[in-house]
Amino acid sequence: MRIQSGHGHMAVMFSSTLPVWPGQRKHPHCSPAELLWTLMFGPAKIKMLVSSFVLLMVVFAKWVEPYIAQYRDVDQDTYEPSENQKSPEYYRDGSGTECRRCCDPAEEAPQYASPYPQYNIVPQINITILKGEKGDTGVRGPYGKTGKSGQTGPRGPYGVKGNKGSIGSPGEPCKSYYAAFSVGRKKALHSNDYYQTMIFDTEFVNLYGHFNMFTGKFFCYVPGIYFFSLNAHTWNQKETYLHLMKNEQEMAILYAQPSDRSIMQSQSLMLELERDDQVWIRLFKGERENAVFSDDFDTYITFSGYLIKAKSEG
Repeated sequence: MRIQSGHGHMAVMFSSTLPVWPGQRKHPHCSPAELLWTLMFGPAKIKMLVSSFVLLMVVFAKWVEPYIAQYRDVDQDTYEPSENQKSPEYYRDGSGTECRRCCDPAEEAPQYASPYPQYNIVPQINITILKGEKGDTGVRGPYGKTGKSGQTGPRGPYGVKGNKGSIGSPGEPCKSYYAAFSVGRKKALHSNDYYQTMIFDTEFVNLYGHFNMFTGKFFCYVPGIYFFSLNAHTWNQKETYLHLMKNEQEMAILYAQPSDRSIMQSQSLMLELERDDQVWIRLFKGERENAVFSDDFDTYITFSGYLIKAKSEG
C-alpha cells in the first residue's frame, strides 16, 4: 500500500500474510474500512495492531498538515527585504513573480497618501440656544491702585483768538504817597556816662507829623525807600561821635577827631523802611570827651529825610 502527502511521499509496505475475504483477490484495491476490518479480525493480532497504529498515524499527519505549515511560517525570521532590494533569486522560479501558497492569508493592499487634504468633521453647538436670561448687575468692586503718572505730552496748537471783552468799571484814582521832614538844634550837647538821644528844637518841615519832636525820632507810616542826611558842627579840642540809628541798629557814623578849630561834618544814606520803623540820632557815651557845638542864636545841627519811592508802587 502507498500513500502520498503534500510535500513528499510516504510509503507503507505490508509484507505479512493476512487473511483475505472472499473476492479480495478479484479486487486488490480495497478501501480503508475494509482494511481495518481485516486487521481487526485477522489471525495475527499483533501484526494487525501495529499496522492499524501506523495507518492511524498516517491519517492524523494528513489531517494536521495545513495547521503545521501555518505555524511554521510564523516562527520563521520576520525580516523581509524591501521591494527594491529583492533579487530575482529571492523568488522561487526566478521570474520576478513571488510564489505564494493558496492557503496563505490575503495581504492588505498598501495605503497610499491622498493628494487632497483630509478634513475632520467637528460638530458645532449653537451657544445661543443654551444661553440663559441676563442676570442682575453685581456689586461694584473696590478701586484699584493709582497708576504711575504719564509723561507730559507735547504742547497743543494755539486756539482761535477770542472776542474782545467788555470795558471794565473805572478804577480808583491814582494815589501818591509822600513823607518828608527836616529839623534842627540850636543848643550844644555834651556826652556823659550813657548814650543820649539827640532832641531837636527847631522844625522846618514835618509832613503829616511823621517826625516826633518830643522823642526826636522819625516814625515810618509809608513803607518804601527813604533818603536821610545829618549835619553837625564839631567842637575844637573835642571829639565828635554820632550814630544814625534804625530802631536799635547802628546804620552810619558821623565822626571828627579833636582839632584846634571847629568844622562842619555831614553824613547821608538811603534806607529801606517798613511800617513802624524808627530812625533817630544818638550821641556816644563819655569814654572820651565828646561834644557837638551850637549856640542859642544859630542852628548848627540839622537832620532831614524824605520818601523816594513807596513800596506800594512796585
